[in-house]
Amino acid sequence: MISDEVKREIEQTLERINGTLDNEWLKEKEEKLKELQNISSSNDFWKREDTKEILKTLSLVKKEIEKYLEIKRLRDDISVLKELYGNSVEAMDAEIRNMLKDANNKIHNWEIERYLSDPYDDLNAFLSLSSGAGGVDAQDWTEMLLRMYLKWTERKNFNVRLLDEMVGEEAGIKSATIYVKNEFPYGLLKGEAGVHRLVRISPFDANKRRHTSFALVEVIPELGEVEDVEIDEKDLKIDIFRASGHGGQNVQKVETAVRITHLPTGISAECQNERSQLQNKNMAMKVLKSRLLMLKKREQQKTINEIKGEFKSAEWGNEIRSYVLQPYKLVKDHRTNYETGKVDEVLEGDIDEFIWAYLKSQK
Repeated sequence: MISDEVKREIEQTLERINGTLDNEWLKEKEEKLKELQNISSSNDFWKREDTKEILKTLSLVKKEIEKYLEIKRLRDDISVLKELYGNSVEAMDAEIRNMLKDANNKIHNWEIERYLSDPYDDLNAFLSLSSGAGGVDAQDWTEMLLRMYLKWTERKNFNVRLLDEMVGEEAGIKSATIYVKNEFPYGLLKGEAGVHRLVRISPFDANKRRHTSFALVEVIPELGEVEDVEIDEKDLKIDIFRASGHGGQNVQKVETAVRITHLPTGISAECQNERSQLQNKNMAMKVLKSRLLMLKKREQQKTINEIKGEFKSAEWGNEIRSYVLQPYKLVKDHRTNYETGKVDEVLEGDIDEFIWAYLKSQK
């Protein structure tokens, strides 16, 4: 016989499953699948510029529907099991608990996949930070944000590399770029793009006054791994210079850092933390290609916030999230209204609740 405790666990699991199943969502996905199948079977499909994107989206939608139906079957199986063994004389707690554990793992994975189902969500990501209004305080704040994201990647066991860093004259950093590689890095980080605002008593003010600082975060997917863009070598300006980070074998010794500028657009990318000039050049080209591809896609789709989000200058009125250290402690996301007083934990990389609040608000 199933114990009352296990019965409660069954009910909780069924309630969780029912909370994830939405017939309207399934109907929309099935209509989307039919639409994409019609497009992909058209005579001129392979002449389109967005062929790869459509095929990728088609594959994702198919997987979403399959996962939905799998979770639905799981609910039916648990319901049957509940009825079958509810009044049985056999002691089934251990077996059913194992099944419930497996079911909850599948539900957890389904929840992740449901909110990370956009075409580029599974790609690796480049996250760039630059200091905004606020002088030395803003540069210090930018370094604090970099540390926060590095701590977050550490918690996730993600592979991360610091590609570029420009150190401030007095403190902090003017800019930095990291490369994040693992499962769904772009999907998880894309909501971090925008202006981040800090309010605190400035450690650089002898009068101990409260200061407000701003930093801009940009997140782009590694599109160069998925598709390519033709770049005329004549349109590129390549600068070689000495790395200016905090340390390393080649810093201030050998000119290995590389900056590549695309002259027609003014878009640039640089890398200085790889082992050689060639590796720095290759990585800088990856970043540049991804930025140019994003520009191309925004132009094609007639929208400025399709992937990267609308450009915002790092100053008053444009912030997506505020971090207040004085006169009280609070971190608040202005898009979702999610907030917490655990500022120290957030700055140590505990940002998952903000990430999921944003993802859920987009569905």
